[in-house]
Amino acid sequence: MIRFLNLALTDDAPVVQAAIARVVERGWFVLGPELQAFELEFASATGGAHAIGVGTGTDAIALGLRALGIGPGDEVITSPLSAAYSALAIMMAGARPVFADIDPERMTLDPRAVAASVTPATAAIVPVHIYGQAADMPAIAAVAGRHGLAIVEDCCQAHLATCGGRPVGSFGTAAAYSFYPTKNLGALGDGGALTTNDAAVAARVRRIRNGGQTDRYHHQEFGVNSRLDEVQAAILRARLPFLAGWTERRRALAAQYRRALAELDTIVVPKEADSGHVYHLFPVRSAVRDAIQARLKTNGIETLIHYPIPIPNQPALATERPADCPVANRVCDEIFSLPLYPALPDAAIRQVAEALAGGAPAAVSRHERDAQR
Repeated sequence: MIRFLNLALTDDAPVVQAAIARVVERGWFVLGPELQAFELEFASATGGAHAIGVGTGTDAIALGLRALGIGPGDEVITSPLSAAYSALAIMMAGARPVFADIDPERMTLDPRAVAASVTPATAAIVPVHIYGQAADMPAIAAVAGRHGLAIVEDCCQAHLATCGGRPVGSFGTAAAYSFYPTKNLGALGDGGALTTNDAAVAARVRRIRNGGQTDRYHHQEFGVNSRLDEVQAAILRARLPFLAGWTERRRALAAQYRRALAELDTIVVPKEADSGHVYHLFPVRSAVRDAIQARLKTNGIETLIHYPIPIPNQPALATERPADCPVANRVCDEIFSLPLYPALPDAAIRQVAEALAGGAPAAVSRHERDAQR
């Protein structure tokens, strides 16, 4: 059995367990020293001046928009290919999501579609760095510059990714990260962060995430309760030093997939548009997706679809007057994700490739079978 994902602790187990014990022994669980330290460390890792820990990546997007004064009456351009939370966050801020279609190869926002979607009501762009692949940020930033639009980057699947050698999250005023357990840097529960180089934005997000308080029991503005707790902050601090190595392992596995799948004519492997790709997922496309997924399942290989329904086609977005996005529609009909995570053994890539080619799974050693469990 090749599982799609294995979230069990690996080489990080001792430090994660020690981090949890440290918080429990200290007895401080919200807005304490672990969060303060993680915010500094994560800001440094991502190249931002400030990082603010919040409850989820969704909250990070919504609070980033609110901190920029974006809300009711404003339109925010975003991608139709993402988890729906990207658009729901815009709605949480009170703004209206506007969907621009995607580039069929990069599968991120098409800058030409973004430019065509700008109206007098447009206030911001939320580009999504999907699957670990950075959007074409120089082109998107050029559109934003021409029209005076803010950019809040959705980096929830792109920890440590770069675009043209420049860190994602550095092209806009703010960037949102998720630490959901499946992410490249995952907590053992929900969590998120917003990064920014703007001290005023950072200060406002810190205030809004804590009920709009300027100090205890003094609420200056409408806020929410969205705070990254001390246990999750400590776990993330423990795991952060492993992230660079885990990222290189993801890239190495992706390179093996690309070599192994290069000659297959039943699937399309999306191009690596930038070497800064961090491979949160390894999606492929096929016009006969259902049949291929069934074959892989027969061979004991789990796959998932990210994402089967374009966000504009979700019932929750019906009142937002979403535009049709034909490229995203086609991609969502064809795409599915193959197993990829740092602990996945090399032998699993060969097994997946042989199953995709229609052959019998390759034999593996007992050690390799145990590693896949």
